[in-house]
Amino acid sequence: MDALIQQFRNLPTTAISDAMEGLNNLESAIKPLKEEFHFAGRALTVLMPVGDNSAVLKAIGEARPGDIIVVDSKGDTYRAIAGDFVVGMMQTMEIGGLVVDGVIRDLEAIKEMNFPVFSKGTTVASSGKAGVGQTNIPISCGGVTVFPGDIIIGDIDGVVVVPQPMGEEILIKAKDKIMKDKLRAEKYAGKPEEIRKYIAMMTNKA
Repeated sequence: MDALIQQFRNLPTTAISDAMEGLNNLESAIKPLKEEFHFAGRALTVLMPVGDNSAVLKAIGEARPGDIIVVDSKGDTYRAIAGDFVVGMMQTMEIGGLVVDGVIRDLEAIKEMNFPVFSKGTTVASSGKAGVGQTNIPISCGGVTVFPGDIIIGDIDGVVVVPQPMGEEILIKAKDKIMKDKLRAEKYAGKPEEIRKYIAMMTNKA
């Protein structure tokens, strides 16, 4: 894992989102299957038609360790884009995580793997394999455009996308936001009068 990705991995998605003025957050329905799941990595993008996960398998073969497979499945919630066998292959190939604007299946088994999966939920129906779909192209996932190589960060609050050219800039801004939040919390902790002044200041803004 490169140094930039490692630093993002240590930051909460909330601070990263704030550093981007609230932009590039995947829709809130895309959540981790377990609260403790979190990741940061480079996007390996997948565009798949509804009900055909052939391109997901292709992506597993193309991925480098630590990559995050990000799947545009058109928001379909009927057919799973992956189950425990496919997710198991991702884990064996040391892929960093899976993000999809759709659903997976075999929830119990995947939870036991402790492999970070972020999706809209689960279903029982599997996908077919007609052999169509594409990898490593710009996609839309959860309402956000994702390019191959973009930085993807996920935790309990959701998933954010940092455009690759903005990585260093957003990292600095996110760290600065965390520091300012810490100082603000220390300033007002245990001080009711200071809190009242802060509320009055914020609510009296034009």
